[in-house]
Amino acid sequence: MRISILLKVVVLMVVLVSGVESRAQQSDPDFKYWTWMHYGHDKKDKEYLKLFKKLKDSGIDAVLINTDGNTKDLQHVTDLARKEKLEVHAWIMAMNRPGDKVAQQHPDWYTVSRDGKSCFDTRPYVDYYQWLCPTREASRNHVLSLVEGLATVEGLSSVHLDYIRFCDIFLPIGLLPKYNLEQNTELPEFDFCYCDVCIATFEKMHHKNPLEMEHPELDIEWRQFRLNQIKAVVDDAYEIVHKHNKDLTAAVFPYPEMAGRMVRQRWDKWNIDEVLPMIYHNFYNEELDWVGWATQQGVNDLENTGTKLNTGVYVPSIEPAKIAEAIQLAKENGAKGIAFFDVNALTDEHLKVIKSSKTDR
Repeated sequence: MRISILLKVVVLMVVLVSGVESRAQQSDPDFKYWTWMHYGHDKKDKEYLKLFKKLKDSGIDAVLINTDGNTKDLQHVTDLARKEKLEVHAWIMAMNRPGDKVAQQHPDWYTVSRDGKSCFDTRPYVDYYQWLCPTREASRNHVLSLVEGLATVEGLSSVHLDYIRFCDIFLPIGLLPKYNLEQNTELPEFDFCYCDVCIATFEKMHHKNPLEMEHPELDIEWRQFRLNQIKAVVDDAYEIVHKHNKDLTAAVFPYPEMAGRMVRQRWDKWNIDEVLPMIYHNFYNEELDWVGWATQQGVNDLENTGTKLNTGVYVPSIEPAKIAEAIQLAKENGAKGIAFFDVNALTDEHLKVIKSSKTDR
């Protein structure tokens, strides 16, 4: 009898301790709140200071700021944000460089589709899609030089790579009606890159030419070659920013297998400190609980890599009352933080819920 009672007590204690540990895990004080934003000269310094104070007071820890690669502007806005104790990360469009004044002087730097069209002048989907080739030494070095320039900014926490991939082979299913498209296979006009350098480099390695294949989209080595070209740019960027004592972060597609298929972006294989997968559930006609599921997929694939994952959510698709649920889904599934796209979509009601969720933790 006494042994039976003792066993029950022990089991009850184990359950209670387990529950405390579970709640403690969900209430991780290091769970970080991020938001993306653009910097422009349309606001005065005092307006930015007011914004940064509001964000900090509402629980935001880090801002990812796009200054279009302008290091002088980045240094200025970094100093402003740090006055409010915010982390600052330099957000840059990496391989997609629309209007890049340097790249525009070199049409050969741009990726070429399977049907032979350069996105320098024939742009897939939207006018701002002008993708640089990651295989060409000159174009990739141009991107890396921009990364290094940003990495020299004092007080910066990381350089944050966006569009670090090829053009979308497949659009998120929720966006297809907008472009009146059906994508049941890899269509030639969205399949990149078939420029002379990519073809020659691949042919030297594998002794076959993708342009001579009946179905190059099915060739595993050709697919892996392009995954590796993006990885090489990321890995070089990692070395560069670490030389300047900064971290490397990136905005990526929801989870590695999906990212690899949709945009040649297998981010679980990269040398990178943190990733912010854009788990925009409405883009994929999914419900909010998909945020947790996709987060878990990425966390599982990053196991033993040392790379942290922060769940990115699309604020316009989440009413303020549901923001707390999105935060909890990210926490419960192993994310180290949550990132909100973007600052302009965060209403006072959203910020109130964010502040409350942070206070409750």
